[in-house]
Amino acid sequence: MTNANLVGRVIAARLFPAGRMVSTSAGKWDGGVSLIQGASRGIGLEFVKQLLEKSDRGQVVATCRTPESSLGLQELRNTFPDRLDIRRLDLTVDSTIEETAKWMKEKYGYLNLLINASGILSIPNVLRPETTLDKVERESLLLTYEVNAVGPILVIKHMWPLLKLGGGNGTERDFAVVANLSARVGSIGDNSLGGWHSYRASKTALNQLTKNVTVEFMRKKHPIVCILLHPGTVDTDLSKPFQSNVPQGKLFTKEYSVQKLLTIINNAKASDNGKFFAWDGQEIPW
Repeated sequence: MTNANLVGRVIAARLFPAGRMVSTSAGKWDGGVSLIQGASRGIGLEFVKQLLEKSDRGQVVATCRTPESSLGLQELRNTFPDRLDIRRLDLTVDSTIEETAKWMKEKYGYLNLLINASGILSIPNVLRPETTLDKVERESLLLTYEVNAVGPILVIKHMWPLLKLGGGNGTERDFAVVANLSARVGSIGDNSLGGWHSYRASKTALNQLTKNVTVEFMRKKHPIVCILLHPGTVDTDLSKPFQSNVPQGKLFTKEYSVQKLLTIINNAKASDNGKFFAWDGQEIPW
């Protein structure tokens, strides 16, 4: 064991005392149980794909608003019928979050990894990033906040008991991990360009809400580490309308970005709790 790993174990032991790390009822699922919220396409779908393809262990639950319309998820389920479950979860409908949590408890009993991958930046004829204050509208602010900030926190709220029970059971970690996909533009300290009012503010709110959750979990010594991740500018439907402004070499494939993000997740330490990381592992200022 390396010195870094040893230090991580010591910190984890102090934060998560013996007897409180994992429920004695946990232990059924070799490789752990992962839930990817926002998995119909783009980065979320790629998380599901890599979690299934890069290991022959572990169960994956993929959720999205309209599962039946995601051909990518259907293909993965055909390939991994024993390891992949697909569930409907709409971040704007609380009952779907509650029903998914209830189903998770009944089928799996616990959860080891939660990735909140959904997010909106633009919707044709509905929402577009504001380049100036003149273009800011109440509806855009509220819709973006609801999907990008409120939804992920409510998912954490309802999955919290399952994460607490799971901890690191069945995995190589000492704790469960919650990874929220944020964005560098949500950093107040890094904001030198302005604009994109709704999107920036929603990601800033997600950062603060995640930090609040982190403080509570640490205070209660629950075996859960929460981190925020900036995936870079990735070639997805979300970024497509704005890719012409991306510098050469800075537009990443989904495969590359998710590989980098999973490396951060898999190597997370207890001391990373509440931190905000870019795809390359560098910490981003709040």
